[in-house]
Amino acid sequence: MRTLPRFSFGVGDRFGHEATAQLAAFQQLAQEGVDVAPVWNKSHREHGFIGSKPEDVRVAAAAAIAESGWNSPWYIDADHIRLETVDGYLSSSDFFTIDVADSIGKPANDTDIQAFVTAHPELCKAVSIPGITKVIRLSEDGTARIVRKYFKACKDASVIYNHIAKSCGDDVVIEVSMDETDEPQTPPELLVILALLADEKIPVQTVAPKFTGRFNKGVDYVGDLAQFEQEFSDDVAVCAFAIKQYGLPATLKLSVHSGSDKFSLYPIIRRVLNATGAGVHLKTAGTTWLEELIGLAEANGDGLQLVRDVYRYAINHREELCGPYATVIDIDPDQLLSVENFDSLSCSDTAATIRHIQTDSRFNPHVRQLLHIAFKVAAAEGVRYTNLLKEHREIVAEQVTTNLYERHLQPLFAK
Repeated sequence: MRTLPRFSFGVGDRFGHEATAQLAAFQQLAQEGVDVAPVWNKSHREHGFIGSKPEDVRVAAAAAIAESGWNSPWYIDADHIRLETVDGYLSSSDFFTIDVADSIGKPANDTDIQAFVTAHPELCKAVSIPGITKVIRLSEDGTARIVRKYFKACKDASVIYNHIAKSCGDDVVIEVSMDETDEPQTPPELLVILALLADEKIPVQTVAPKFTGRFNKGVDYVGDLAQFEQEFSDDVAVCAFAIKQYGLPATLKLSVHSGSDKFSLYPIIRRVLNATGAGVHLKTAGTTWLEELIGLAEANGDGLQLVRDVYRYAINHREELCGPYATVIDIDPDQLLSVENFDSLSCSDTAATIRHIQTDSRFNPHVRQLLHIAFKVAAAEGVRYTNLLKEHREIVAEQVTTNLYERHLQPLFAK
């Protein structure tokens, strides 16, 4: 089985130009003695917006690997795939994020539920898990309710996994994602979910539950930090317990989706990982595209003008752009700059307005979120946008590497 190292980090590269700049951040961290595996991810929806193909991600990453001389593990993630979309990724991916959130709560057969409950008497009573102070109190009825909620999702994950295995064998990393749903999974629910996945013989190495709080795109976490720390710590303990109890891969770890820019969570995650020796997979949310905009703004001239043009379109089509992302953005229209005020900003002030440095009074999280979801506006610009990326490659790459290394990898993983 292809396995993940302890630490892995998902990086998006929507336009396929920044793999070398991204890899430079991992190389800087490796020079400090910390190995984190890069995982390039791109969703089916993003491919549709950009007009790219799954194999393009591998081609770009492989070119960066060759150029940089990277000789540690790296992966290509078929991000948030389902049975109807997975076939296009089988030949180019070695990491599959199986998304079954839409199957949560769908009807399950009473016979199947009872069979699971009967097969798992250990989940029908109080369960003491090392690392969790409170005993997890389950019962036959309580476990049956959890199984009823998640049985179909785990069964669908099995169907998709077996379809992947038929083509790729065991030379893949499997993640099961249930984060894109309304309610967070509790630690007892996660324990039952992992038992269900184990019964389906899915060699899951990362599991992406939904955590409490808001994981908005491109900005910091909004929620109770103490509650998140308790939940994250308990989930880490549940994963360790499930490895021993159900024979899941020893590399099983939590996956934090939309983890980019969640700066207030990084000390918590780091503290839990150091205390437990656990690993983590953290998946970014396409923020490399924002660093490209920042670089183009800093370049001034035609680069700055393109950023202004994208913002103008985004303001004028705000409701249309925001609709599909309503659950993962919080944009106050009254806090957005007018087109006139945005156009009047200097190149450095434009960059600072977008760049996620919270101590900078010029930073505007509402502008940043709006531009985050406006990447398809740049895609519509076609060669105008990509030619500018090539023309200003050095300054754009500097933004990409600095953001990834200084604001993400170092706070999470550096010794």
